[in-house]
Amino acid sequence: MSSSLTKQRIQSIDLLKGLVMVIMALDHVRDYFHYSAFFFDATDPTQTTWPIFFTRFITHFCAPAFSFLAGTSAFMIGKRKSPSELSSFLFKRGLWLVFVEVIIISFAWKFDINFTHITLATIWQLGISMIVLAGLIHLPKTVILGFSLVIIFGHNLLDNIHFESNVLWAMLHERQKFEFAGHTIVFAYSLLPWIAVMSLGYCFGSLYDSSFEAKKRIRILNGLGIGSIALFFILIAFNTYGDPVKWTNYGDTSKTLMSIFNISKYPPSLLYLLMTLGCSFLFLANSEKLKGKVINFFCIFGRVPFFYYIIHLYLIHLLAILAAEFSGYGWQIMVSMPTFVTRVEALKGYGFNLVTVYLIWILVILLLYPLCKKFDAYKQNHKEKWWLSYL
Repeated sequence: MSSSLTKQRIQSIDLLKGLVMVIMALDHVRDYFHYSAFFFDATDPTQTTWPIFFTRFITHFCAPAFSFLAGTSAFMIGKRKSPSELSSFLFKRGLWLVFVEVIIISFAWKFDINFTHITLATIWQLGISMIVLAGLIHLPKTVILGFSLVIIFGHNLLDNIHFESNVLWAMLHERQKFEFAGHTIVFAYSLLPWIAVMSLGYCFGSLYDSSFEAKKRIRILNGLGIGSIALFFILIAFNTYGDPVKWTNYGDTSKTLMSIFNISKYPPSLLYLLMTLGCSFLFLANSEKLKGKVINFFCIFGRVPFFYYIIHLYLIHLLAILAAEFSGYGWQIMVSMPTFVTRVEALKGYGFNLVTVYLIWILVILLLYPLCKKFDAYKQNHKEKWWLSYL
């Protein structure tokens, strides 16, 4: 019975990973194909529409869920390793992820062989978070939990502290870009709160131990999910703490609601994490018994998320190059392009409506599924190959 439960629990984690991976691709397709991506922020209440806003908003759930579950997975891996072995694995995998972000992912976004613009984002923060977690796992669980909660609930106290052109501060808590010898480096994902999300996920790994009662786990996750979302709305009502940007009453219900849910991701505010992790807790609590072909479809992506992440960026960018070429703008416009949400006059008139964006997104997922399925099968059949644990 315990082995069955363990398999079921892991599948619910793979299911959530897979869902957020698939949803994440929608945002990246929008980045390259939607006409608004090159001219305004999709969550700006003064310029956006609800369909565009929603398309961006639902992707907010991706990074927190994946960072949290990366910590949970680290705990599970630790069940088969000694603390020193787990620490070594996390440290080496963290370094590998940083390398991948700088070289493989940066090239995927720009196709720029000179690497003139490097954005340190999702994979970067996962890598550094793993390196920090490699040290944290040697502390008592209560200390790790306290560390995680203090940072998640308290890091917004640092919002009014600014150090211009300070690389360390940009890495930790304030999104900034720097120029180095003709290269632009953007610290998009400030590390402090993301490290805490992963270490929190590590603490939650014990809920998925085979000896932990399923009903108790579900009750805990449901309680935390409901409590997190309730606290989100309480803080929203006070509008004084939890996000560096306070919501605005525009005198228009639609715009005001957008402002309320326009929570800050860079760095992830307390409100952002309460909403996104709260929903993740609820999903984990109520998805363990889900079965069927649709569930298996998403679980495939959840079992090979890193492999999927890399190839999905290259596929989307290649499709964008074809779209630019055949729409008369020339493929070159999609190489070494400026940062998204920067007004690009050369792309005025380029892009497609939201329906087309969704259709391209579905095409991307369908094209990637067989590749991910084959790679998943290869991983399952070759567990003796150590290097597969880094992919």
